Amino acid sequence: MFQQTPVYDRLVAERGDVPVQVRGEADRIHRDLAQVLRQTSTSQPSAPQSVFDSKVPPTAL
Repeated sequence: MFQQTPVYDRLVAERGDVPVQVRGEADRIHRDLAQVLRQTSTSQPSAPQSVFDSKVPPTAL
């Protein structure tokens, strides 16, 4: 993504690779949310498969 520079390398050495840590946390949260949504849809058969599924066709927006 970014071309590493000596400044970036020094920051990573001092503070850790923050973008990698954030990406890892985002992946973990995504997995946790997917698990919760699966459990919710199992316990409530009438619930939509995903909260991100549009209830209105895109052409109507």
